[in-house]
Amino acid sequence: MGFIDTHCHLNDESYEDVASIVEECRNQNIEKMICIGFDLPSSIRAVELANTYDIVYAAVGVHPDDADSYNDEVEKQLEALALNNKKVVAIGEIGLDYYWDKASHDTQKSVFAKQIELARRLNLPIIIHNRDAFMDTYEVLNEYAPLRGVMHCYSGSLEMAYNYMKQGLHISFAGPVTFKNAKTPKEVAKEIPLDRILVETDCPYLAPHPHRGKVNYPYFVNLVGKEVASLKGISEEELMEAESRNVRELFGI
Repeated sequence: MGFIDTHCHLNDESYEDVASIVEECRNQNIEKMICIGFDLPSSIRAVELANTYDIVYAAVGVHPDDADSYNDEVEKQLEALALNNKKVVAIGEIGLDYYWDKASHDTQKSVFAKQIELARRLNLPIIIHNRDAFMDTYEVLNEYAPLRGVMHCYSGSLEMAYNYMKQGLHISFAGPVTFKNAKTPKEVAKEIPLDRILVETDCPYLAPHPHRGKVNYPYFVNLVGKEVASLKGISEEELMEAESRNVRELFGI
């Protein structure tokens, strides 16, 4: 058994040799990974990779930065990808991003809601991106609670984490939880119940310590898992078992 990277972007154009990355994941005992779409082309690519490598699964969706690209035709294609490929295990990443503000807030909220409804029709969980939009994200989600899904790369407060968990969501930790000055993520990881925890890399972004500022890879999830286990005062094996159980229950893997 190993850790599962529940959020990676093997479909990112910066990765030229995916086969060698997957092989290194096997060497480092990474059990599985979920490759996340952020627009239609990257969702198609995520499915291609999932169908190529047995330890890779896929999520399809449109990121809030690309909300202006979302329309009925895109939605139909995302739905077809999910219906026709058993290795599509979620709709994501979807949500709100008020930091980059590449689409209007109203457009982002509308596209977010439409993809939540798509996930409901498909009986799939959602993978939620949230940056500088904690209350609006909560309010959109509350229209559909209870939900199945995960707050990916969580960076908010413990209080807000409990609000999301009450909606039915899991909380996922990425590289920032390993940063020495990351007081809030460390506090949240320490307190979150084991049955709601996931770990991820969000690679190629947010490489964990001691690789901070460099290209990130799925096998660096071992560093994230090690840190979360340490914060919780449990063994890495105990966290692996809990995460594997959570992934199985949430994503059906």
